[in-house]
Amino acid sequence: MAGIVLSLDPKPIKGDWNGAGAHTNYSTKSMREAGGYEVIKAAIDKLGKRHKEHIAAYGEGNERRLTGRHETADINTFKWGVANRGASIRVGRDTEREGKGYFEDRRPASNMDPYVVTGMIAETTILWNGN
Repeated sequence: MAGIVLSLDPKPIKGDWNGAGAHTNYSTKSMREAGGYEVIKAAIDKLGKRHKEHIAAYGEGNERRLTGRHETADINTFKWGVANRGASIRVGRDTEREGKGYFEDRRPASNMDPYVVTGMIAETTILWNGN
């Protein structure tokens, strides 16, 4: 109609670029309170243990985007870091400095279902016992 094509594909055009993600910021009340940084680290540890399960639900075609290049983590490797845009999970400098805050899950693709992603993050970080 207007000569525009809409795509939610995480990498609709082949090439040497990062693609399109749906980075998801997440926190709980305890993460935003004093001592929250320890809660954040425990949550990230749990997310790492269920990395493959999360990747499987984080959008189709994500393997074309999560290459370990262009500020993306490798799809097969879980890592986190402070201010690290090449990590699976990025914690902001302010969160580390203040000892509380939120983290960013950088793995979801642009075509993810936000209800599935948010539900999985909450289930893993709040309800799952880590075993």
